[in-house]
Amino acid sequence: MPLFRRRSDEDAPEGRSGRWGLGFGRRTASGATARGTVEPVLDQALGDEELRLMLAQAAAGDWVALGPALAAVEDATELTRILIALSEVGGVEAWTDRAVAAEPGDALPLLLSGARHVSWAWEARTRARAAHVTEEQWKLFHQRLETAEEQLFEVAEREPSWLAPWYFLQISARGASLGRDVARYRFEAALRRHPGHLASHKQRLQQLCAKWGGSHDQMHEFARASMLAAPEGSPLGELVALAHLERWLDLADGEDHAYLTSPAVRAELHEAARRSVLHPAYPRPRGWQSAYNTFAMAFSLADERETAHTLFEALDGAVTDSPWDYLAGDPVANFRAHRDRCAR
Repeated sequence: MPLFRRRSDEDAPEGRSGRWGLGFGRRTASGATARGTVEPVLDQALGDEELRLMLAQAAAGDWVALGPALAAVEDATELTRILIALSEVGGVEAWTDRAVAAEPGDALPLLLSGARHVSWAWEARTRARAAHVTEEQWKLFHQRLETAEEQLFEVAEREPSWLAPWYFLQISARGASLGRDVARYRFEAALRRHPGHLASHKQRLQQLCAKWGGSHDQMHEFARASMLAAPEGSPLGELVALAHLERWLDLADGEDHAYLTSPAVRAELHEAARRSVLHPAYPRPRGWQSAYNTFAMAFSLADERETAHTLFEALDGAVTDSPWDYLAGDPVANFRAHRDRCAR
């Protein structure tokens, strides 16, 4: 069925989703469908007007305005979240060198440059599977990752308490195939600075995926152990749903649907949702829409339509690229199709 058709191997999501394991979207009131529901929309700012302004400043190369705005962000996870979004803005690499030269004592422009070079590296590599990446694309990929590594390590040395460089260094380590020990060290370095950092846990989950040299068993064990070690209401329950989607993605047609609809997987999805997004203590941090999209897609594919409907209703049209880009076609269209099939 088209509704469940995954991307082909040639267009599999090793790019954006394999890089970040994150997605962006926003709540919108841009219009309603014939069903009376809000029309789904993607927006990198997730309805955050401060972030929207920063994205515009980054696109314009306005470091004079963007620099003080970033410096005012005191929370380490919030700064990392913003930098993830800024790193996706095309053209940032064209002006960050000037910002670094103008303020050599400030680690922030160097951090933004390093983060952008990680994203820019994956743009050179493209979303394709490794076998379909050209020699020139690989060359650019590794050149940009090398620059990212140099800059991010310099930031880490200058600002040893900062979380953000260690988050991005996890991604560059995976791209550069630096090995399991390096990947684990960088993940642990991030957790020493923020033990419950969801985004870093997502990067570790990616590292443990079979497609990146891990295994399904390692991936599932990590996801479940992380969830159970955290208090109920923790965002880390999303890891369990992501792991099941990664396993689903790796299965042959027919086997994938049977896997997600199996009683054991359905039970684990419900347990993870009850311990995270559906728990009364779940904080709905900024960017919470990403977790809701993850669970909504997983429950829809698992034919658990009632629970999926609850999540779609809470999202109110807020779409994130990931995990909908695991399906063939446009993420907004995929979101809409699954939301509509789960409507009461």
